[in-house]
Amino acid sequence: SDPVKADAARAVATLQAAGLRVAILSGDGAGPVEALASALRVSEARAGLSPADKRDAVQGWRNEGLKVAFVGDGINDAPVLAAADVGIALGSGTDVAMEAADVVLVSGAPSAVVTAREVSRRTLRNIVQNLAWAFGYNVALIPVAAGALAIFGGPLLNPMLAAGAMAASSVLVVANALRLRGMRAA
Repeated sequence: SDPVKADAARAVATLQAAGLRVAILSGDGAGPVEALASALRVSEARAGLSPADKRDAVQGWRNEGLKVAFVGDGINDAPVLAAADVGIALGSGTDVAMEAADVVLVSGAPSAVVTAREVSRRTLRNIVQNLAWAFGYNVALIPVAAGALAIFGGPLLNPMLAAGAMAASSVLVVANALRLRGMRAA
């Protein structure tokens, strides 16, 4: 009898559009779960599950080689939140669920799952960019700073310029990371 959260359908649709498989695992009866699945346009829904059944379903998907994120908010979700690759608890849920989860969405809104996924995706991309820049920069310029050009008749680099260039590299890495602050919620 709980009403569907206002942004749940949009969140599910966004995740599905991103190519993710969305399923409902619930301890509720078949009737309400089927109605929810229909309202959210989710093709895979399982009803009447115990916490162990939910955990087994997640483990089954993981055994198929899938990465599984589970979103839950109740005491009965705690075991499966801990078993999933990424457990996501809604902040409006129980303390036990929030303690078992890897991520807690303070707002409790389903759309926050979409935002959390995008933050994670952009953060990993940013980390790769920063590592590539720092590695490339250091591989190219540390030998120059050490005098490698002088062997071939080139100039010696003043140590103050080398230190300034290293500081500039750090500033570029930090500036790239700060771009994440401009991200808006989904």
